[in-house]
Amino acid sequence: MRNTFLIEDIIEIGKRRSTSRCFLGISIFFLLLSFSTLAQVQNLDEPLSKKVHPTGYIDPDNYVVGPGDSLFVLIKGLDEIAWKVNVSQEGTIYIPKVGEVNLKSLSLSEAKKKIEVSIKKFYKNVDIFVSLAEIRKIKVGLFGDVKKSSAFYLPANTRLSDLVMNSELINPTADLRNIKIVSDYNETNYYDFVSFIRKNDKTQNPFLSEGDFIYVDKGDKTYVILGSVKFPSSYNFKPNETAYDAINLAGGFLTKAKKDTLEIIRFADDNKTQISFFISSDDSKKFQLQNKDKLVVRSIPEFLLDEIVSVEGFVRFPGVYKIKDGETKLSEIIYSAGGFLPKASLSDASLFRRTLSDTTDGEYERLKNIARKDMTDDEYDYLKAKARQPLGKVVVNFRDIFENKISKEDIVLRKNDAIFVPEKKDYINLIGQVVQPGKVPFDKKLQVKDYIALAGGFGWRAIESDVRVVRANSGEWIDEDDVEVLYPGDIIWIPEDPPPPKFWDFTKDALFIIGQVATVVTAAVAIIMSKR
Repeated sequence: MRNTFLIEDIIEIGKRRSTSRCFLGISIFFLLLSFSTLAQVQNLDEPLSKKVHPTGYIDPDNYVVGPGDSLFVLIKGLDEIAWKVNVSQEGTIYIPKVGEVNLKSLSLSEAKKKIEVSIKKFYKNVDIFVSLAEIRKIKVGLFGDVKKSSAFYLPANTRLSDLVMNSELINPTADLRNIKIVSDYNETNYYDFVSFIRKNDKTQNPFLSEGDFIYVDKGDKTYVILGSVKFPSSYNFKPNETAYDAINLAGGFLTKAKKDTLEIIRFADDNKTQISFFISSDDSKKFQLQNKDKLVVRSIPEFLLDEIVSVEGFVRFPGVYKIKDGETKLSEIIYSAGGFLPKASLSDASLFRRTLSDTTDGEYERLKNIARKDMTDDEYDYLKAKARQPLGKVVVNFRDIFENKISKEDIVLRKNDAIFVPEKKDYINLIGQVVQPGKVPFDKKLQVKDYIALAGGFGWRAIESDVRVVRANSGEWIDEDDVEVLYPGDIIWIPEDPPPPKFWDFTKDALFIIGQVATVVTAAVAIIMSKR
């Protein structure tokens, strides 16, 4: 069935272009020579309409009426007369009492006017309404760097974009800047579809016509545009294209672009050595690009560079504040933010620096992938300490700066620093083996044992000699004997004495060991006896 359709199509084309039997013979001969290629063409009974959906309304000025279209004609006077007429293969329609009207090669707008003029010769004092009732199908071929070379029936209002933007048809390696369309009348045109996408150049997105042969070449010649343009990327090369054209295709300059020094990196004649050219944006209109060029658009140094820090939490005016990078100090920004609120916790306040949080610790990443049994004690201690360290936190003692007035602790801020001042914690948190674990109101006069007593005392499985304190602001673990003072938010941890093994587990392990020993003894006795 597939080959039958192809033969009939070529014969039909041959008859349309020439009545010569010689041409018909050449067409059939060409079919036989290229059978392996044409065998891949999709069956025309399988229209692409399921995949390609033309968008938008029909433009009467651009839509050309052709064979297969249906028109609705309404004459409104004393009575209403309506017809639905089809455009013939010769490009004509027939209207009762009016006769034949030739619409060949006319746009829909022109066809409407001609129909109206023709009708008014026979009907006086009437209003005439003409519209396109049904759109004809056209046959086009799609070949080249596509997923499958195919011939399709499509609606006559299909544009090039309806095919090219269908991911099921075009390969990613296709050159969309040099699409060739050969019309049914052997007229060849090239279209830059990327210009349509980037610059909305609608001349590069034509309507398809009956018999169009669409060839999408494989992308081979390219250039690259990098830096401060809107769409830096690799683009297919077109002859006679200038650096100015390339910049426009890439969306134009960004605001921060350094337009007076554009660099073009190019291969020399030996195709090995790279050389550079420096031009201005004005010169770019005359500078022609070559295959494999790299066009670099650099940025103005420190252009519109944000130098701000953020302050959040218990200050009077949280938000973002401008600084002079490397000059403004922490105390100045806290002053600008209105100072601390009464409930602010200076001991828990933190400063985070983005540059530090972005730094990767190679040793920490390595240790995360190692089992505990394969680590040394030092490596394991480092892993635990690093895991407890807040990401990007800068060591700052807010109490020394704002309460003790130690100016040397007043750190200089950098852009994107983040200051967080939490609410004051007025409690001590007890966890582990106490009768009533939880939060106990803070009293600076109390010691560790006092807080344990307030929580109901030790639990019956508590290890009383191994009580630890975890500092709220640093996460540091301290033995009870080394704690001189407690701070709000500190955690008192009372560990649990693990339960003794169950009797059956102990008995089972003992019997297993005795059995192993008995086996060894029995084997030894057997060996000795065999040697006697």
